Amino acid sequence: MADSPSRVSRPLSPHLQIYRPLFTMVMSIVHRITGIALYFGMVLFVWWLLAAASTVSAFDTFSSLAGSIIGMLVLFGFTWAMIHHALGGIRHFIWDFIHGFGPNERVLMAKLTLAGSIILTIAVWAIGLGLKG
Repeated sequence: MADSPSRVSRPLSPHLQIYRPLFTMVMSIVHRITGIALYFGMVLFVWWLLAAASTVSAFDTFSSLAGSIIGMLVLFGFTWAMIHHALGGIRHFIWDFIHGFGPNERVLMAKLTLAGSIILTIAVWAIGLGLKG
């Protein structure tokens, strides 16, 4: 057999430590994190449904925990994660139609997703707390 050629020295694959974090890259990671948060946040939703469907004391227990400061912060974060993930999904839906791939458009859509999620979360909570009284 002939001698095999010597192995060519190639660079290793780049890792996240090499890349400069771009806004769109961070928003992609946040989109994945909100998806995971929604998965675990569904436990709260199921707990609320089960408490509402069972006894008054079970619903009171849920209401007292959800109405606490920590409970409200968790629900606020869950609301933001839901809205942010939905807006990110709309952004990806627009990309499915091959729109918004320009460098400026990508950054603008990512910024609109973040700003929209914050504004809509505050609006939802303002309306909800306003209706609660």
